[in-house]
Amino acid sequence: MGEAAPALAFPELVLGRYRPFRPLGSGGSGSVWLARDEQTGLDVALKIIAREGKAAVRAEREAAAAAQLRHPACLRAYGFAHDERHVYIAYEFVPGRTFREALRARELPDEDAIEACAQVCDGIAHAHAAGILHRDIKPSNILLAEGDGDRVSARVLDFGLAQMAESETLTEQGDVPGTLAYISPERLAGQPATAAADVWAVGVMLWEALAGRHPFWRGSMLETARAIESGARPLGEVRPGLPKRLLRLVDRALSQDPTRRPSARELAEELRGLAGAGARKPSRRTKVDLAVPPDAGRFAGAALAGAFAGWTASALPFFPAGWSVGFGLAAAALTLWRERAGLTLALAVPILPLGNVSSGLAVLYTVFAALWLLVTWKEPRATLLFALGPLLAPLTALGLLPLATVRVGAGVRRALAVAIGVVTAALAAGIRHVSLPLIGGAAPHGVGVGGSTGPLDVAGSLARAAAAHPALLVEAGVLALVAFALPHAGRYGLWGAAGLGAGMLTFTVLAVPSAAPVPLVASIVLCSWAVAGFTALRAR
Repeated sequence: MGEAAPALAFPELVLGRYRPFRPLGSGGSGSVWLARDEQTGLDVALKIIAREGKAAVRAEREAAAAAQLRHPACLRAYGFAHDERHVYIAYEFVPGRTFREALRARELPDEDAIEACAQVCDGIAHAHAAGILHRDIKPSNILLAEGDGDRVSARVLDFGLAQMAESETLTEQGDVPGTLAYISPERLAGQPATAAADVWAVGVMLWEALAGRHPFWRGSMLETARAIESGARPLGEVRPGLPKRLLRLVDRALSQDPTRRPSARELAEELRGLAGAGARKPSRRTKVDLAVPPDAGRFAGAALAGAFAGWTASALPFFPAGWSVGFGLAAAALTLWRERAGLTLALAVPILPLGNVSSGLAVLYTVFAALWLLVTWKEPRATLLFALGPLLAPLTALGLLPLATVRVGAGVRRALAVAIGVVTAALAAGIRHVSLPLIGGAAPHGVGVGGSTGPLDVAGSLARAAAAHPALLVEAGVLALVAFALPHAGRYGLWGAAGLGAGMLTFTVLAVPSAAPVPLVASIVLCSWAVAGFTALRAR
């Protein structure tokens, strides 16, 4: 550390472009400075390490690993160089605090801890795909960024131990208690590190964040190592009120057998499905738990898959009578067992009935279904939300569709799900021979695709049918914008959400005077105020 400061006395720029001007932190081998990139005017975090012993080798390995990674959850390295005394690594500057600092301040709610660990898993999964093992995952190497609204944003730091020779012992790696406490049992036994060791470390972080204390630390390195070899106490014994699925997932990540642990990608997906499962630590003044049960999303997704598969098999002539019930039950059960497999089955059910109408229509739908699965792959519970459109339309409640998508993290996916839901509701109206939702009027029926073998011809016919109802497209766009903006408006309280609803209603009435005003007004206002109220309750 003492070697870093004298280098700053020289007027020349580091790496020919970076000028350090304020320390951000320090460690045993060097320090991190806030520096200005004189070429772009941007601030960077400049890591300065004394070029002596293994510190320099570790710094060079860190720079080599970081240079290969391009992922939002991995801190990006801009440049690397060295002189006779120091090694320099320029990173993107992300204001925030470490996971460790948030734990010590007891300011990391369960939901944020789960989401942060899911993002860490995303980052290390990206590293594993590039053949890089981090081998030093711990709370002090995870940065929680500031300024991202209510959403936690994590970055993985310090790849200094990545890809180091496995022949080196823990002592040779410069092991310290903070590192030992996150080393997997197989590594303590002298086995080579694998991707499962990084997953173990994330499991330790999860256990520590949810339990409020470390699962293994015993006050000395020897006792801590023995505790790691003995295995972690089940998290359910410490936090029995947490969802069973979350408890099982943490226990799997801390399995003594590396082969039984989930991969980093699998752990990220499972945690993201449980991001709303861990309730914030209850205050002494209330015993009310406002968290949505974690299995509610699974059962809702299974119900949607079953309804979509059953209804399409029944409404589109092709399958024998009674098969629709079987398809519905099969899709629901498969979704509960393997979510994406069940969703794939549900989306696949209409292919043969559509092919009975037009082979081109079947091909076009298959392409659409595959692309939509790909778009929603990270959030599978958003895949069939559009199926709510035909369910809400007969109740004149299609304007509530944005509310159903509010838990989807990506705004673009929310907007697409709502827009597709409105279009699907219109198609369902044509099949049932009822009026179009929101705008009224006869639904399109027989748009000239029967017998067509070319998917482009079918696409053209569908586009012409949609263009014949511009008011419906406007309404779909309005509700898509509501879905995109609703969570952001909710952060500004009741009036922010109400303002969003008022603005969207004004635009709708001006653009489409023929729209049915009462159900649209009621649904959008209810949607906006419901999200704002939910946000206010969570804040309390």
